[in-house]
Amino acid sequence: MSNMEKLNRFLTLFSGSSKVLVVINADPDAIASAMAIKRLLWREVSEVTIAHFNKISRPDNLAMIEYTEPGLVALDDIKKEEFNSFVVVDSQPDHNERFAEFNYNAIIDHHPFTCEDAAYVDIRPDYGACSTIMTQYLKAKKIKPSPRLAAALMLGIKTDTSDFTRQANLKDIKAFQYLYQFADNNIVTKVERTALTKEDLDFVGHAIKQRKVINNRVFFHAGNITKPDELVVVADFFLTLARINWSIISGIYEKKLIVIIRNDGLRKGAGNTVKEAFSMYGSAGGHKTMARAELDLKLIRKQIKAVNKKALGDWIISVIDKKAGKKIV
Repeated sequence: MSNMEKLNRFLTLFSGSSKVLVVINADPDAIASAMAIKRLLWREVSEVTIAHFNKISRPDNLAMIEYTEPGLVALDDIKKEEFNSFVVVDSQPDHNERFAEFNYNAIIDHHPFTCEDAAYVDIRPDYGACSTIMTQYLKAKKIKPSPRLAAALMLGIKTDTSDFTRQANLKDIKAFQYLYQFADNNIVTKVERTALTKEDLDFVGHAIKQRKVINNRVFFHAGNITKPDELVVVADFFLTLARINWSIISGIYEKKLIVIIRNDGLRKGAGNTVKEAFSMYGSAGGHKTMARAELDLKLIRKQIKAVNKKALGDWIISVIDKKAGKKIV
């Protein structure tokens, strides 16, 4: 099915009286994709609101929101009954319990298939970014993206493909080239230069001191944290170390154990590994080179005697070794 045919099917879901809520786990790709949905439905529906449920704390994400002005609102501030249509982009309904609060008209994503429970589903696991899919939709409708929207979509593609070094294909490159002619590249530059706060640097410094390296894998368990995004910063940083193939970083946030995994893409996929190791304790999945798990501490307590910093760190190491073993070395 062509992009035009998919777009037409998507648009038939809505009418002039539709009040659409786009639900996202906010990161550059999700934000940009939601902005594209808003543009596609401009003058097609009564209202489009973009709502996120995660805490946004990374400086680059905050900078992107400041410069592209997507108009995000917190999901907790939304009244569900005020909307009659629901869309999820850059995720699927079973990726987080907050997504499961809605029955979706449309699911548009580039992660591996896990859920198709919607009237319209466009999931393309071979794409590096959902922003690429949305760029193709805009082209199909002959919409010239605004400088801010084009910049946001470029950032979405650059972020999720790590500047085309992971999970990217020719369609991602072509979408980026198309967007480049319209984008405000000053926005792209400003966002990419906003990488760390002083607090992030302190967190990275602590992780460096406390890290464990086992079989070319680096582990760090932070204990209780206030910003889950700091785990991502550390996971990405540790993968730049020489002779490190895997980075497994964790912490406790709002009574859940968050595990972030990164790998070099040359071995078993991070997404499959995190599923094998942790799916029985909560949500777990991702791509070949990056993955995330959010685990229920109550279920983990049944496996270990004490839920403290050392015990949890040791448990994560043992589960990775037991479930994945030499396959990820």
